[in-house]
Amino acid sequence: MDPKPIKIGLIAELTGPLSFMGVANANLTTMLVDDINAKGGLLGRPVELVIEDGETTDSAAKAKAAKLVDVDKVDVVVGGIYSSTRLAIKSEAVTRGKTLYIYTEQYEGQENDPLIFCTGPVPAQQVEPLIPWLMNSTGAKRFYLPSADYIWPHLLNKAASRAVRANGGEIVGEEYFPLDTVDFRRTVQQIMASGTDVVFNTIVPPGLTPFLEELHKAGFGKRGGKIVCTYFDENFFNLVPSDQIEGLYSCLDYYQELDEPFGRALLRRYGERFPGGATLTAGSGCTGHYRAIKMWEAAVKEAGSAERDAVIRALDHARISEGPGGPAEMVPGQHHVRMNMYIAQAQGGRFRVVKNLGSIDPNERALSDELR
Repeated sequence: MDPKPIKIGLIAELTGPLSFMGVANANLTTMLVDDINAKGGLLGRPVELVIEDGETTDSAAKAKAAKLVDVDKVDVVVGGIYSSTRLAIKSEAVTRGKTLYIYTEQYEGQENDPLIFCTGPVPAQQVEPLIPWLMNSTGAKRFYLPSADYIWPHLLNKAASRAVRANGGEIVGEEYFPLDTVDFRRTVQQIMASGTDVVFNTIVPPGLTPFLEELHKAGFGKRGGKIVCTYFDENFFNLVPSDQIEGLYSCLDYYQELDEPFGRALLRRYGERFPGGATLTAGSGCTGHYRAIKMWEAAVKEAGSAERDAVIRALDHARISEGPGGPAEMVPGQHHVRMNMYIAQAQGGRFRVVKNLGSIDPNERALSDELR
């Protein structure tokens, strides 16, 4: 083996409000890199994983991205959960450091940079199929949008509002709160008074738990109200009592109950190696991390080199034949992934898939030839 390693820099939220997600992302990435090295590495070289704690703050993630590029000199940067964190990482890794960056979380779309690939779902794969299905299935018409105040909720809400209005519904309220907000009494009173059928939630931890508790206390679910939270996955059952989210709808690229052998085997292997609360889920970005590492691995092999531009050319059409949730492929020119999507509902403390949406295109804007 050539002793000079190929380096992956991972920024994971190991501490802070999203640590239950970040720890799972770090665990899975560690397992995948160990798998690569157990087979002899890449191109006869070992793969070295450098993990940095993003601390669930943009300033920490920005500083760690600078370290990965300047000190560790990684070949690729992976990770980040909040969209604001993506932009913080981008400023150092991409704009200044000119390093390949793979963002792994479901997000609002519209990232359009030749050095960035995105491996999580976007609005065309989540809200655009979910909202018409929900309205047709339940008769819901009136939507309220309580939201965290950063880029992802603003843009996701625009996509949700378009889908609601296109299907004959209305938005009866839309509010934005600082990330550290924990008092939602006034908003819940307005939700209850407005006759809202659906709360389309983009509040995130730490505000998520007090908001859902307040909504439950007010009797929103008992009166037939429905909660939609596209990022909600199995990890959140450890944060919120199941009775508070009974009936909640989510839309992601993987759920643990899916009856597909590859995903079941991967989940079992992960659980044996990393027992505990930080489980392999889609909302945390684990599935996006899986696609990122496996597609990058395939691209390096195809390129026959870890050189940035050669890897980017191969990554532009990378595909995996299996993964949690099913196969996936990068849409050439878009730097986003076509993948299987599912609508699930919280029932008795677990998610049940209620609709298999099949493979859905991200419909993101293609990079211009000049940028590519």
